[in-house]
Amino acid sequence: MAKKKLSPQELPVEDKLKLLYQLQTVLSEIDRIRTLRGELPLEVEDLEDEVEGLKTRMERTSASIETLRATVTELKNNIVLANNKIDTYKAQLDNVRNNREYDTLNKEIEYQTLEVELFNKRIREAQTAEQAKRELLAASQATLDERMQDLEVTKNELDEIVAETKADEEKLREKAKNLELSIEPRLLTSFKRIRKSTRNGLGIVYVQRDSCGGCFAQIPPQRQLDVRMRKKIIVCEYCGRILIDPELAGVKIEKPVEENKRRSRRPVRKAAEEPDNDIEA
Repeated sequence: MAKKKLSPQELPVEDKLKLLYQLQTVLSEIDRIRTLRGELPLEVEDLEDEVEGLKTRMERTSASIETLRATVTELKNNIVLANNKIDTYKAQLDNVRNNREYDTLNKEIEYQTLEVELFNKRIREAQTAEQAKRELLAASQATLDERMQDLEVTKNELDEIVAETKADEEKLREKAKNLELSIEPRLLTSFKRIRKSTRNGLGIVYVQRDSCGGCFAQIPPQRQLDVRMRKKIIVCEYCGRILIDPELAGVKIEKPVEENKRRSRRPVRKAAEEPDNDIEA
């Protein structure tokens, strides 16, 4: 009869630890691939945001320029109307019947003249503002061109790295997914939580030199014995990482070479020369 396959919950602790360490190895390799990409994804995102911001600013600047142009056109039309009124009022001066009409027409001419001066002043202000907007638009365009070049270079660099590592990463992700299906869900959740809380992404580490392989804190002898017994899940008292025996993890730990102890040279005394000091039983 074929041996019944055990569920993740029914697996012995030794097998659970093996699977966890295999998963950690795969995830660490995925982390290494991500490290190769470095800050490039963030740089691409920042450049894309900056490019969009520049485009939005340029659109607003262009809209402002169009508004200023429309304002100048309107003011010029107002000047034409005001000058037409002035010409009309001046023509009417030749046909006034009394001083009152004459004063009224002069006041209208004076008013329209002041209006023309005001319109011209506003035109100059609008043209100055338009020139400033044009300069801003040109500067923004230059910055946009520069950022677009930077974005293209950074994207190409990122695409090259992704292309080189994509196949490997997909294989590793598939392997990690299969391993996760073989691990007890509660244990897997704890492992992921530990990984997320650590800077180096290590959720399970082996004991090395009597210390935790994650935080390098000293591990008491009794706790090391519990780890080697593989009867239950043991975690580091300081960092919370799961501990595994190096042998179970498949890691060879080189033991420090101990110097041969010198044999103490005790002078051999002849029985005849020394008294018998043995205590009789």
